[in-house]
Amino acid sequence: MVFITILAVVPILFVSIGSWLSAPKYKGPLSDHFDGKVFKNIDGVKAKGFKDVFRMLTQRPKRGPWTEIRAIDPKPNPPSLIEDGIHITFINHSTFLIQVAGLNILTDPVWSKRVSPFQFAGPKRMRPPGLTMDQLPKIDLVLLSHNHYDHLDLPTVQKLVEQHQPQIVTPLGVGQFIEGRASGKAIDLDWWGSFDFSEQVKISAVPAQHFSGRGILDRDATLWCGYIIDTPKQKIYFAGDSGYGSFFKTIGERHPGIDLALLPIGAYLPVWFMSPIHTTPAEAAKIHLELSAKQSVATHFGTFPLAFEGMEQAQSELQAALKKYDIPEEQFWILEEGEGRRLQA
Repeated sequence: MVFITILAVVPILFVSIGSWLSAPKYKGPLSDHFDGKVFKNIDGVKAKGFKDVFRMLTQRPKRGPWTEIRAIDPKPNPPSLIEDGIHITFINHSTFLIQVAGLNILTDPVWSKRVSPFQFAGPKRMRPPGLTMDQLPKIDLVLLSHNHYDHLDLPTVQKLVEQHQPQIVTPLGVGQFIEGRASGKAIDLDWWGSFDFSEQVKISAVPAQHFSGRGILDRDATLWCGYIIDTPKQKIYFAGDSGYGSFFKTIGERHPGIDLALLPIGAYLPVWFMSPIHTTPAEAAKIHLELSAKQSVATHFGTFPLAFEGMEQAQSELQAALKKYDIPEEQFWILEEGEGRRLQA
């Protein structure tokens, strides 16, 4: 009787926990990438399902080496603001401080020790953030590409809201999660949608190839995207999290003159499993060319062991790809944690 009771209770607990972890679902008009219930990628590309997850786990490729770095040399504080040109500081993973046109912008801010629903389990931070949150200048804007835990870190967002009250920009459906769980001021954008943050700065959402979900009941129920930051003198592209697709060339055509592109290079092995949702370093080099970007910088590598490549593998493979495509290394930066660089207007 006890065993039967346990069997009856476990599914209820599983669904209850999954419901608690899951984010609110988007409700809105149908489109070419929203069928009324879930969002889909361009050309119908889908993230792998449970069958392929089982196949990968049974094959279990050997993961490259990772070594936890517990401390780094303290980095100087970034400027309080930049009026001319662009100053970019790499925090790590997909978190950057972008300073342009007198504004301070954070992309996908993550300062937690794990990217997981729980801080006792899940992918662990293997490098400390390049800056502490106390070193940040006043933050005006936060761009969130989607609601996965390594891109939407709720404790970090809650602290940013408390300390800075930034305007938060999200893909469709994610804003209600931010407003409900972080009391943040959020605005949702659809692909190719935009809003004017000020007379000088426009934020536009652009397509990405990925998926979404924070629990078992909200798969693809909110959108994912990249962003274009437009100012009178500069244009910056943050790709977010994405597999490779023809839409990168379209982004370059619809938003010509990109001065700086933030492109993901990590979490790509095994390629057969990860390719729908993550670009390889070689694909990132190709995207740099398709965008006709003047300058690119690598993101999404070497911080959390999310796939099977080693800690330094994506960086070395990107350098090899740059040589293959005859791209000068100085046109595609690989920054260290806390490192800041300036692009003149």
